[in-house]
Amino acid sequence: MPSLSDTLATLNRPRMLVGAARKGLAFYHRDRDLPRIVRDAAIGRDAASRLIEREARLETTRRTNDATYSVADHVAVLTALIAEAGLAPARG
Repeated sequence: MPSLSDTLATLNRPRMLVGAARKGLAFYHRDRDLPRIVRDAAIGRDAASRLIEREARLETTRRTNDATYSVADHVAVLTALIAEAGLAPARG
């Protein structure tokens, strides 16, 4: 099974979407945001896989021009994925 970092490395998303997610890292707080993003109060070991699944659904919705697509949700999920993968640069 590929690591979360490997999975992220293979994603091909619009530059603006990824850029917004990276900027969101400065405001991301795992304890507050992750339960809301994965829509579950009990976050376990499967948080990363649930984030990947949710991001895939959002990407399908985006690509099909579905009116229910939310760019804000997509940015939030990508931000959480990047943070969970430990790809965020050290803040300082």
